[in-house]
Amino acid sequence: MKDTLPQMKKGIPTWSSGLLWVIPLLFLLIFFFIPLESIFKLTLSEWMTKPFTPASWHRVWRALYFTFYQAGLSMAITLLIGLPGAYLFSRYKFKGKGLLRAASTIPFIMPTVVVAASFNALLGPKGLLNFALMKTFALDNPPIMLLNTLGAIILAHVFYNTSVVLRMVGSAWEQLDPQMEHAARSLGASPWQTWWRVTFPLLKTPILAAALLVFLFDFTSFGVVLLLGGPSFATLEVEIYIQAMHMLNLPLAGLLSAIQLGFTLLLTVVYSRLVKRSVYETQPRLLGETQQKAKNWKEKVFIFLMVIVLITLLITPLAALSIRSVTRLDADRGERTTISTGFTLDYYRELFENRRSSLFYVPPIEAVRNSLLYAFITILISLTCGFLAAYALNQKLWVNKLLDPLLMLPLGTSAVTLGLGFILVFNRPPLDVRSFPMLMPIAHSLVALPFVIRSILPAIQSIPRPLKDAASVLGASPLRVWQHVDLPIIARAGFVGAIFSFTISLGEFGATSFLARPEFPTIPIAIYRYLSQPGALNYGQALAMATILMIVCGVSIYAMEQFQGETRREV
Repeated sequence: MKDTLPQMKKGIPTWSSGLLWVIPLLFLLIFFFIPLESIFKLTLSEWMTKPFTPASWHRVWRALYFTFYQAGLSMAITLLIGLPGAYLFSRYKFKGKGLLRAASTIPFIMPTVVVAASFNALLGPKGLLNFALMKTFALDNPPIMLLNTLGAIILAHVFYNTSVVLRMVGSAWEQLDPQMEHAARSLGASPWQTWWRVTFPLLKTPILAAALLVFLFDFTSFGVVLLLGGPSFATLEVEIYIQAMHMLNLPLAGLLSAIQLGFTLLLTVVYSRLVKRSVYETQPRLLGETQQKAKNWKEKVFIFLMVIVLITLLITPLAALSIRSVTRLDADRGERTTISTGFTLDYYRELFENRRSSLFYVPPIEAVRNSLLYAFITILISLTCGFLAAYALNQKLWVNKLLDPLLMLPLGTSAVTLGLGFILVFNRPPLDVRSFPMLMPIAHSLVALPFVIRSILPAIQSIPRPLKDAASVLGASPLRVWQHVDLPIIARAGFVGAIFSFTISLGEFGATSFLARPEFPTIPIAIYRYLSQPGALNYGQALAMATILMIVCGVSIYAMEQFQGETRREV
């Protein structure tokens, strides 16, 4: 027994731990590093033979400047709304808090095309708000012209990323002892002095981490800028897409991708260091321990105003999307007769009819099927690679210090860059973009893999080693040890990783816009097609498809949660 336990404590032998890396590293090498290498090679070869013109450099600097400008402005406004919201959820109890908190997470999991369609339905020229104002004041033209402006981009980014601040900063705020703030106030400190000298120093790291993550999401934004910004605004992501798909200027697209990759990797490294520093030396609090009901009218007014702001910003656009998809407000393209406005299901019916006999028509049920198929394949790939990589990272190997950052590289790489790399590399059988649609879930898995690893690794690290040793001493095989000790502990983390993979794949638009074939569209691609075509009927069909995608996301996540609940009861 004395000889057995020390050997068991060593865990998996070093050589077998190294074997865990084989599949994840091969996956990254073939589908990530080789496509990136092709982009850099194309850019350098073109630069050496034919330097870029001043006009090309002007497009680069203009896109780079606007990318930083809109990302910084979006981040600042997101913090301006998110920090008071985080304080609301961490310090107060009020009716409907749980529902509002759950609803505030919905925007973050929605695809960018759905976000764009939601704001179009609410604030667009044919949106509900403009229609109401035109009817009320007998106006001939819509008074609110927000689309194709910087304001539309900023508003959509704030809608999309406020939940990041609410979750990250709110969770940290709940762990702070409110007695420290009360002590400062009793010693004569003003509310501002209490915040600046007591609360902010303790929350500085999570606030910076949340701000940097929001900036990173805004920096790599594609669908929102493309659909709401119009032709006057182009971030690096949008410019890469324009140069590669419209201008067929792959060298310039490669240069833009290289520049973006460098900045996003820098942001990712800084974010990773901030997350590692986000260790709070405060005593963990019980759920709701730091929360209380409003005691005076000022606190009641604050709660009321913040609830109104969050509902208006985070829930109203999605509600407008659903309402507008079943509301007829104007005539279809070419329709001259008097129309009847009001409730209608025509937009949903037209999705299943091919009136123009288009060769590229695909019924929406097939787009839903394609999206779900790609999503489940993404779950399978990302969980397989994620579990292997997480178990390998849990071993004490010197090479892990090098490989851990490599696994995070896809997090700092835009989906548009991945799509461009796939086009450059996979252009001949058997892995041909034109004849191998499974490249799409592979690209989705690259984006999801860092999230899966970061979900699973902490759970694996939390497994008590004595439990595994005791099971082994009692005669359990390694497989039974994993089944009865590891699996019950890591099952929830695996479920979280599956949710990340599923939602990322279902709503991914950047790489898919490069890789999707006309006969195998996903729901985001189908929505973009409808929004890109003129006419009220096409616009209504886009909103109907966006509503279908929103429902599919909600129902699928609910079903997965029910499955998780049954699994936990069985365990």
